[in-house]
Amino acid sequence: MSVRHRRTAAAIVVAAVTAAGALAPALASAAPHAASAAAPAFLHVPASNGLTISNGSPWVLENGTWVNFRTDVRDLAWNRSGTKAAFVDSQGNLDVANPNGSGRVVVGKNPGGQTWSHPTWQIAKAYGVGIPAKDDLIFVASKGGTTRLETVPATAHNATPTQLPLNGYFGEPGAPLPTTGNNWPSGNGDYGTIVYDNPHTGEVYIRDDYLRQMGGAVVKGSEPALSPSGDEIVFVRSVGGHDHIFEFNYASPKPVIQDLTPHATTNYTEPVFSANGASIAFRTPTGIDVMPDHGRGAPVKVSSFVGLPAYRG
Repeated sequence: MSVRHRRTAAAIVVAAVTAAGALAPALASAAPHAASAAAPAFLHVPASNGLTISNGSPWVLENGTWVNFRTDVRDLAWNRSGTKAAFVDSQGNLDVANPNGSGRVVVGKNPGGQTWSHPTWQIAKAYGVGIPAKDDLIFVASKGGTTRLETVPATAHNATPTQLPLNGYFGEPGAPLPTTGNNWPSGNGDYGTIVYDNPHTGEVYIRDDYLRQMGGAVVKGSEPALSPSGDEIVFVRSVGGHDHIFEFNYASPKPVIQDLTPHATTNYTEPVFSANGASIAFRTPTGIDVMPDHGRGAPVKVSSFVGLPAYRG
């Protein structure tokens, strides 16, 4: 059964249960103590673009404005509405805060001896009996060189996360899904779907929460990000000695894998979709580039600040 057919089946189950504005330069001077932030940090960004960049320091660049979270902000991720930020703090805990850094809450308490990274939001509406609403965070927990995907409610306080169940699609042949070595989760869409990679297998996997938490490998690559529609995945794959950005429209009747950066002469990494799915931002060695979805235009450098790109809703 194809991924598209599985997603169609999930939609049928749910139904049965429920019966760019114009470009404007935004200049930002270097923030105090922000690591090597050269001005201008933003070059060409639409006023309502929502692009943010973090680099592990307390300072986050949000639409050309520096925001001090007063603790280290590692692997920043936003919920779909852009009203809450999730990240790993200076103590290695998993925090949730308002966009201006206020109201910070330790959602998951690191027990020690672990390194946490790459949180992503899993938000979905309730659909009838037995399909509860989702407002969770999924992240990577590493201990003794072994990584696992773990989850915790996004509204928790000092909670102990639990390991995320990973089940293969029913009736499909092949080895069981790896439960360790998984990395880089990305959630989006309306069905609690996430994608993640596994460096040991070289595969990008998908997990559909509404298909009894089942999933499987979908494409070779790493650092995946799921589109807001839940139908497309951008990811990284090495070509000719450089990391390129690829896009996989896996829900299409004729799935296509497209190299969005075929002329890359440097490494492009850490892609992410904009909140409306129209743009894709990614890291370069000298800053952040943005390009239209489906490669309908060449990459444009929008920031000279090197860090992790993310979009607020």
